Amino acid sequence: MPDLTLAAVIYSVLVAALFLGLWSYYDRREHARFERERRRTLFHCIRCNSLYEAPAGTEVRGCPRCGHENTRLRF
Repeated sequence: MPDLTLAAVIYSVLVAALFLGLWSYYDRREHARFERERRRTLFHCIRCNSLYEAPAGTEVRGCPRCGHENTRLRF
């Protein structure tokens, strides 16, 4: 009977390790997606007075409303 108990313990440890690995992978992926969405650059159009955003790292962006090239807002 000890062989069956040992097999059950090994199986349980392997299943727990699998779930822990999957949880870690999806947690890191979701965190990276959240950070990518959170990091945005804000722009203010001096021609049509609208606010719009772009991905992080963008210094100059055309206004989606009028097409005027604007630099990012600096606070």
